[in-house]
Amino acid sequence: MPTSLFTEAARVLAQHVAGMDLTVPGFRSPPRTVGVNRTLRRASDGLGGVVAVRLTDRPFTAVIGDMIEGVVVLNRLDVADADRARTHLWRLMLAFTVEAVPARRRDAPNRRVA
Repeated sequence: MPTSLFTEAARVLAQHVAGMDLTVPGFRSPPRTVGVNRTLRRASDGLGGVVAVRLTDRPFTAVIGDMIEGVVVLNRLDVADADRARTHLWRLMLAFTVEAVPARRRDAPNRRVA
């Protein structure tokens, strides 16, 4: 998984989180704790913090999910606000979770290799 994709996803997510008037956490990889997929570290003032996610050997959709959940947890959203935030952020971040595979042309011959 290229770190450039993670960096771009973090930038886009941070912009949208700020636009929702939520505290934007920092995003980093990998977590300091070995063997975990995600860690959260709150800022000493209780506002914001850092979401650290593991990129290797996991689907990028899981990485995006961890980043979104980190935003929800660090902002201490109540159930209704958390649900709205997750739904909104998933819609925005969907472009990062779909693999771009070129569609096969219908008029292209079906090539089989024996």
